[in-house]
Amino acid sequence: MNKKNYLPNHIAIIPDGNRRWAKEKRQQAFEGHRYAAQTTLPNLVDEFIRLGIKYFSFWALSTENLTTRSKIELNNLFSLMRYFLKSKYKEFKEKKIRIKVIGDLNKLPEDLQREIPKISKESLDNEKLTIILGLNYGGRDEIIRAIKKIPSFAEASAGKQNSKITKESFSEYLDTSGIPDPDLIIRTGGEKRLSGFMLWQSEYSELYFSNLYFPDFTAEELKKAVKNYGERQRRFGK
Repeated sequence: MNKKNYLPNHIAIIPDGNRRWAKEKRQQAFEGHRYAAQTTLPNLVDEFIRLGIKYFSFWALSTENLTTRSKIELNNLFSLMRYFLKSKYKEFKEKKIRIKVIGDLNKLPEDLQREIPKISKESLDNEKLTIILGLNYGGRDEIIRAIKKIPSFAEASAGKQNSKITKESFSEYLDTSGIPDPDLIIRTGGEKRLSGFMLWQSEYSELYFSNLYFPDFTAEELKKAVKNYGERQRRFGK
């Protein structure tokens, strides 16, 4: 085992299976999301802190979710986002947790558009754990938005910008600028794909797939994933 890489610095989770979890319990789909937001996610956050992991990315809402889910379900999801961002904020502040949100926020409800930058700014100096929330986030969408931020080559030719684009310079235009790439990406719910999550950043991420629905993905299950990661030897293409 390569002990140097035993503990990942950045873990990302694709939380699949909330609706199926609720269906099997003969509950409304919203109950799976509610349990995940109010119980599963806070427990995992505490475990991340206990383990000493510095970055935790969580895909809360994809760009596809925003266009395909019913208005009722989206409103429920937005309510949970408000709960997580506002009700938990004081607790996160005490635990020195930084909140960073990635995705196209312009299509979210106006109150969330106002609240998210405020919370992000106020938690900027917290260093115990950084939580990166993907809201209306998609990997392709992120790359397209990043490209649109790059100054035109005409401006570059005129000497206003450096025309040479490198992997490092391009990363600065992404939503995750300043955040290290995920070492480990976990997907729950039995599906074995990334669905476009962090397309650029996942180049050398280790992948871990759990058959458990996300509401059942406990701190103990997280430790199993971390242990599995520690038994791998990362080569980074070498």
